[in-house]
Amino acid sequence: MARQGSLAFRFRQFDAYAKTLDDFRVKTTAGATVTVISALIIVYLVMSELIAYRTPAWRPELVVDKGRKEKMNIHFNVTFPKMPCHMLSLDIMDDSGEHISGYTHDIYKVRLDRMGVPIHTEKTNTLQNNGDACGSCYGAKSIREDGCCNTCDEVRQAYANSGWGIQNEDNFEQCVREGWKERIAKQADEGCNVHGQLSVNKVRGNFHIAPGQSFQNANMHVHDLKSFFQGAPDGHAFDLSHEIHLLRFGPDPATLQTSKKLKSDPTAAVTNALAGTSRTATRSRTVYQYFLKIVSTQLEPLRGTPVYTNQYSVTQNERVLDEHAGGLPGVFFIMDISPMLIIYREERSSFASFLTGVCAIIGGIFTVAGLFDRVVYRAERSLKKKMDLGKTL
Repeated sequence: MARQGSLAFRFRQFDAYAKTLDDFRVKTTAGATVTVISALIIVYLVMSELIAYRTPAWRPELVVDKGRKEKMNIHFNVTFPKMPCHMLSLDIMDDSGEHISGYTHDIYKVRLDRMGVPIHTEKTNTLQNNGDACGSCYGAKSIREDGCCNTCDEVRQAYANSGWGIQNEDNFEQCVREGWKERIAKQADEGCNVHGQLSVNKVRGNFHIAPGQSFQNANMHVHDLKSFFQGAPDGHAFDLSHEIHLLRFGPDPATLQTSKKLKSDPTAAVTNALAGTSRTATRSRTVYQYFLKIVSTQLEPLRGTPVYTNQYSVTQNERVLDEHAGGLPGVFFIMDISPMLIIYREERSSFASFLTGVCAIIGGIFTVAGLFDRVVYRAERSLKKKMDLGKTL
């Protein structure tokens, strides 16, 4: 025992947790119940805090996008169940003045039968004019370096690049030799899956998939639809019903998780927002417009290199063009690039924060449980006194 006035005795005066004698402590069944329940709650909350500590979270930050002059890759996959592949053309236009008609690089068209099953055909050998002879382009500028047009497709592309429309394929020896009209008639009931990748300027613009061969004429974007309407019933020349399987701007973060060790993707719901969109056309001259607001996004995981992609929101519009007015039917994706950049940083709570949370849980639960136990104990004592005095009803 430390003597009064000694250093040890004076140091004891700082004890904020004064103890009572065991003889004065009363243990009750209600107190034991509260203790067990409190312990279970503490274990559950501490485990939840541990899981939250070990699970990183993405913290967004909004900054100005400084990469507006870069190229942007577009991955898309669209199915037209009632449009043959030879009728569809993909074009790119933007505010920088770039205009590409009949874009074919990294674009694939898969012919589909009436049931939507891909048609696998063997590669056919196209006959050339007299062996290595150079076919005529009929005044148009050839797409080949040698200036020749040896197939019907090359003649059609040469006419499109020259801004000329084709009145009748029978005027071209290559188309007659290949049986162009017979092939078109045979594929009339087919569908088409168009998929691939585009590389566009990161500026406002659009790309669209529309029927007919496209070309420029007097600074106007024109699609040659005359041959597709010939012989078709009025209002049923083509059906632009479609389903969008994929539309993504930039890489898919999910495909990069292994190399970059991404455990989650905060942008999964908005990098491919149009997936599963389906539209059924009731009229022939229908234009479908998808107005896309694209926001550049950067993911910075705890480990690995940053991932650059794009999120987008979409507003849809559908209208039927007047038969006697201008306008181009088709599926248009109109892009508007946001000047802002969203940066998602993967962060994990510090160990000190974890300890603080655990201490708060334990201390808070014990304090609340102690108050509850005290109320229950006093209520029991008051009830017992009344019973002893015979005052209970």
